[in-house]
Amino acid sequence: MITQKERAEVMTDSGPPLSTWGGLCRAGGIASMLLVVYSLATIVQIVVLGGQPTSAAEAFKLLQTNKIVGLLRLDLPSVFVLPLYYFLFLGSFVALQHTDRVKSVISLLLVLAGVTLVLATPTGLSMLALSEKHAHATTDSARLQIEAAGEALLASDIWHGTGAIMGGILTQIGAVLISIVMLRTSIFSKAIAWIGILMHGVDLAHILVGPFSPKLGGILMMIAGPFYPVWLFLVGRRLLQLASVSSAPRPT
Repeated sequence: MITQKERAEVMTDSGPPLSTWGGLCRAGGIASMLLVVYSLATIVQIVVLGGQPTSAAEAFKLLQTNKIVGLLRLDLPSVFVLPLYYFLFLGSFVALQHTDRVKSVISLLLVLAGVTLVLATPTGLSMLALSEKHAHATTDSARLQIEAAGEALLASDIWHGTGAIMGGILTQIGAVLISIVMLRTSIFSKAIAWIGILMHGVDLAHILVGPFSPKLGGILMMIAGPFYPVWLFLVGRRLLQLASVSSAPRPT
């Protein structure tokens, strides 16, 4: 529930901002809940189906055997799910803009830029096209050329590409920043803020360390990963609660 203190904190002299922006808060809350489902599904997928293929030949074999499993392991769902982060952080910005507008704007811009960069890197559909060519190749030389092209694609994908790494860094910095802003207000609980700071901070370390020490990067990712569903659920629930302010009478 929204207390009178919390309600006052999101008010301005010209009226409650959430009466105008409540739709974005609600959209952010719904997006966050959908991301909870995606996060849990991703954990199950990795445990049951495995992670990304380690070579183009393995990826082609997966796609030729079971296209759905192959595309899942090549992160194709991220193309459809990552845009939800736009709505999540727009909703967070709406809720926090009157707490610290500068940091909130910077955080939003970093996340928007970062997610856009990451969205340009998934290679599932490109690998699917190469897999078809690989399956119909008639000579070893042709198959080797296609596998070389596949290796180049994997080297620039969501886990290894420069664009993806820079996008991940920008996104995690923006997420840490918005979590710091959450500490300065009672709109979000301190637990939400600290989980966000620690989780996104560890994930940022994973992205920075991963290219130089894949083993350590993997450990950091495993530490951060289980916190995502928790943080996303708490933030989503709070954004949906804040959206209800738009239909509530302004206190006198």
